[in-house]
Amino acid sequence: MPPTARLVNSSMLFPAGRDRYTQRTLLREIHDRLSKQAGCTAVRYEPSSRRPRTVVAAVEPTAFLGEQYDIETARLEVRFWYPEGVDYTYYRCNWVEPKQDLMLGFHQDADHPELGRCHLQLDFDGATVSRQSVTFLDAHPLAALEQRLQQLPSVLSRLSWEDDRPSLAPQSE
Repeated sequence: MPPTARLVNSSMLFPAGRDRYTQRTLLREIHDRLSKQAGCTAVRYEPSSRRPRTVVAAVEPTAFLGEQYDIETARLEVRFWYPEGVDYTYYRCNWVEPKQDLMLGFHQDADHPELGRCHLQLDFDGATVSRQSVTFLDAHPLAALEQRLQQLPSVLSRLSWEDDRPSLAPQSE
């Protein structure tokens, strides 16, 4: 295999120099995927469709999660990027509850090396409340997104509130 390419999921070839076209194609596929997801509406690019960096969807939580949830609206924010000199994809897959000023997200990046390559982060009222290490996914970005979307309901079920502050119970093994 040429040094500028790597094999992903045995059938996908991604150039190591990943250009804007690849990024745009991936974001379009994420947009299409979320547009078909139950409970997701108003799927859009941010900052714009001309310069997409993130895919954002309005979410009706009960329809999205398939069970009753205490808030009426949420938002999904999904971003993937390919830093130079790194042999895996970085991403953020965030569940945002604007009225609660809460964000719960899977972050695969180099921001907190003490937690490994991937962590779950809970932010509230503009500050980080918790970070927990989670399994690193060495997978095609769409496969990683699919896994994180499947994990989201169980992660949200670990969220609790005490004295008007959220906390996240540790993941049971």
